[in-house]
Amino acid sequence: MLTSQPQDALSKPVLNIRRLSKSFGSQLVLNDVSFEVAKGATVCLLGPSGSGKSTLLRCVNWLERPDEGAIFLNGVRVGFRSGGTVPMTARELAEVRSHIGMVFQHFNLWPHLTVIENLIEAPIHVQKRNRDEVIAEAEALLERVGLRDKRDAFPARLSGGQKQRVGIARALAMKPELILFDEPTSALDPELVGEVIAVMKTLANDGMTMLVVTHEMGFAREAADEILLLDGGKIIEHCPPEAFFSRPKTERARQFLQRYVQA
Repeated sequence: MLTSQPQDALSKPVLNIRRLSKSFGSQLVLNDVSFEVAKGATVCLLGPSGSGKSTLLRCVNWLERPDEGAIFLNGVRVGFRSGGTVPMTARELAEVRSHIGMVFQHFNLWPHLTVIENLIEAPIHVQKRNRDEVIAEAEALLERVGLRDKRDAFPARLSGGQKQRVGIARALAMKPELILFDEPTSALDPELVGEVIAVMKTLANDGMTMLVVTHEMGFAREAADEILLLDGGKIIEHCPPEAFFSRPKTERARQFLQRYVQA
């Protein structure tokens, strides 16, 4: 289990990012990024394409290794053993990752497995949990996302919106402490976006801790507890949604809102 047990654990952020920087060659993609995500909070990462949002998510899950800075999940440093100088082994990193769910742009479902098999694969084989218990929980999750009738369907038989809802249920099946969403509606036809957003709003209302990269301004306005606007790899706005949408502090934020928010 991922453990870090300070006496005031409940007041600690689930995710703490400190002075994170990442370059690809000569291109600085993330530049001294710091913020926290409290337990039960929904934080939306906004910004133009190329601003570093997806790279930031990949660093949180250690799919990309940052050049500088530190990432802590419930007080445990991601990627390094206690002390912060010795890299985690693959097994140790897998243990940390098992507490972080991720929902991708393009679903990433296993095409050769049915919907229920997609949900139970990791809890059974990675977390070594009881098969009957995992199946029962997976069926409840499919009910939660409105797909109980698709239990035995293969992904090829699902719409894009249904695939993404399965992706969300699959992330939830691992009982994560944090879910990362990387533009989960960007690959969907416009008429299918609403069904995925509805599930995400329910999760936000239920207190799931979420870090969401999105261009869905309605979701950010209605469901987020905090907004982070990235531009050129830096956080240029960090505030509650009401302040961001009504009283942006920077000219760059005002330009962004004019482009992405319909009048």
